[in-house]
Amino acid sequence: MGIDSILIITIIIVIAALAFDFINGFHDTANAIATSVSTKALKPRHAIILAATMNFVGALTFTGVAKTITKDIVDPFTLGNGTTVILAALISAIAWNLITWYYGIPSSSSHALIGSIAGAAIAAAGFGVIKYAGFLKIIQALIFSPLIAFGVGFIIYTIFKMEFKNLSLTKTNKGFRYIQIATAALQSYTHGTNDAQKSMGIITMALIASNYHTTTDIPFWVQFSCAAAMGLGTSVGGWKIIKTVGGKIMKIRPVNGVAADLSSALIIFGATYIHLPVSTTHVITSSILGVGSAHRVRGVKWDTAQRMLITWVITLPITGLLAGITYFVLNLFM
Repeated sequence: MGIDSILIITIIIVIAALAFDFINGFHDTANAIATSVSTKALKPRHAIILAATMNFVGALTFTGVAKTITKDIVDPFTLGNGTTVILAALISAIAWNLITWYYGIPSSSSHALIGSIAGAAIAAAGFGVIKYAGFLKIIQALIFSPLIAFGVGFIIYTIFKMEFKNLSLTKTNKGFRYIQIATAALQSYTHGTNDAQKSMGIITMALIASNYHTTTDIPFWVQFSCAAAMGLGTSVGGWKIIKTVGGKIMKIRPVNGVAADLSSALIIFGATYIHLPVSTTHVITSSILGVGSAHRVRGVKWDTAQRMLITWVITLPITGLLAGITYFVLNLFM
C-alpha cells in the first residue's frame, strides 16, 4: 500500500471515528438526560444544550480510557494491515449503533466498538492477536459495572426513602426536581469523560498503525475533535432512546431520577478514574432498575429490561462477526 493510499485511509478512519462519536452523542447521551426530561425537571431543548456542553467539557478532561482502548485490546505497533482492521471495526460499530438507534433500543456503543475491534483484528491475524489480559479487564468492567450500578441505585434510593419518609411526596418531588438539573449536568459530564475517549483511542490506534504517531499519548487535536463531535451529536438528541429509558423501564419521579443520576455518575466517573471503558447505557439503565426495585419491584417494567439485556448480550458477538466480514470485504479492495 502506497503512502498516498495510507494517508487517504487514515483520513477516512478519522472521519469515521468522529462520525461514531457524533452518533454516540445522540445515541448514548440520550440516556444521560432521559430521566430529567421525563420528570420535566428540564425542557428537552434545555436538557440537550446542557448535556452537549457538559459532554464537551468532560471529553477534554481525561485521556486514560483512550490509552486503554489504544493499547489493551491489540498492539497497534505490531498489528498487520492495521488501518483496514480499524476501518472495518468502525463501520461495524456505526452500523450496529444506527440499527439499535432506529429501533429505540438502548444498546451499548462501548460493546459495539470493543466487539468490532476484536472481531476485525481476529479476522486479520487470528485469535493470537488479542491481548487477553487487557481485553478481559475491559470485558470485566463492562460486565460488573451495571451490576454495581444496580446495587448502588438500590442503596441510594433506599437511603432517600428513609430520610424523606416524613415529607409529603409533592414537596419532596418539587425539591428534587431542582436537584435533578445538577445531577443531569453531572451525568452528562461523566459520560463525556468516558465515552468520548473511545474514539480518541481508535484514532490514535490508526495514527500509530499508519506510522504518523509513535506513542500511545493522545494528541490534543484528537481529544478536541472527538469532544466537539460528541457535543454536536448530543445537540441533535436521541428522542427514541429518551422515551425508552425515561418511561418504559419505570414511571420516574424527580426523587427516583436524582438517585439514578447520582448512582450512574458515580460508577462512570469511577471507571474513568481507573482508566476503564464502561457502557454508559448499561450503567444508567441498571441504576434506574436498581432505583425502581427499591421503590417498588412491581413498578419496574421487566419486559423492557429483558429486551435490553438480550441486546446487550448479543452486541459483542454480532459486532465482532460483522467487523470480521467487513474486514474481508474491505481487504478485497485495499
